[in-house]
Amino acid sequence: MLTLVSPELEEYSISKTEPTGDLLQELIAVTHKETELPIMLTGPIEGRFLKMMVQVSGARRILEIGTFTGYSALNLAEGLPADGELITCDLDPHCLGIAKGFFARSEHGKKIKVMEGPALESLGSLTGTFDLAFIDADKVNYINYYEAVLKLLNPGGVILIDNVLYGGHVAKPNDENSRTIAQLNDLIARDERVNRVLLPVRDGIFFVRKK
Repeated sequence: MLTLVSPELEEYSISKTEPTGDLLQELIAVTHKETELPIMLTGPIEGRFLKMMVQVSGARRILEIGTFTGYSALNLAEGLPADGELITCDLDPHCLGIAKGFFARSEHGKKIKVMEGPALESLGSLTGTFDLAFIDADKVNYINYYEAVLKLLNPGGVILIDNVLYGGHVAKPNDENSRTIAQLNDLIARDERVNRVLLPVRDGIFFVRKK
């Protein structure tokens, strides 16, 4: 699990956080059993944070870049009202197969629409605007995703970007992923279009609000 705190504090924090239902617990187990990189799961604390962000922002339409096995999408959808909508984008057929199976079993799954294929192509085909977006996909495209999503966001809307500390490597970038994320962090820090705070939660979450 990617985290900036000790395992003991992580478990303590989980114990004090709103619990997830059995379906999400099962999805964690299936992801660990059937995928090569279960570390890509957002985890229970971040998942509950995503749900709460939807609730406190009053979001009704959400865009997610990077579905993986659907854990974050189900947390986001849980925070939506019954008539809310979440559009999630990914191109991995195996992971999407797992996600779709769990969406079908969830009472919140009817709020979720999956767009399969390269996310930038999916973004180019979308219409309308969004209240909240969550970016957690291939890191080399993070800047492209940020710019595309910002155009689709309503004024006052929120973008949450995962892994922006990248295991601490952004302080001394040493590969393409860490260099791209460091460049994105610098871009957002100078971006007059937004308000922002970088939260050292798990592997870092950039909380960005469009002015």
